[in-house]
Amino acid sequence: MNERWMVSALCRTVHPDDLFVEGAAQNQAKALCTGCPVKAECLAHALDGRIEHGVWGGMTERERRALLKRRPTVQSWVRLLDAARRQHDGGAAPSKRDCA
Repeated sequence: MNERWMVSALCRTVHPDDLFVEGAAQNQAKALCTGCPVKAECLAHALDGRIEHGVWGGMTERERRALLKRRPTVQSWVRLLDAARRQHDGGAAPSKRDCA
């Protein structure tokens, strides 16, 4: 698993306990993600790894569970992200294989 994106994460400078909070404190943790350059990579990592706790990529565990439930056919969020980037950069549209 390629996790080089982590060195660019804004949250690398905060105490990890600040990202594993409950209730209203989650909004503060999510706010840190707002301007993060690797927000999508972080979220894809959490979704693929089925990480159950903490704020990852600007989403709480409840929000991630809901997304996984809405998109049960996605087998790799990292591949889906890469396919979307290729499409955005002028490449081919994501194939069903990228999304499944």
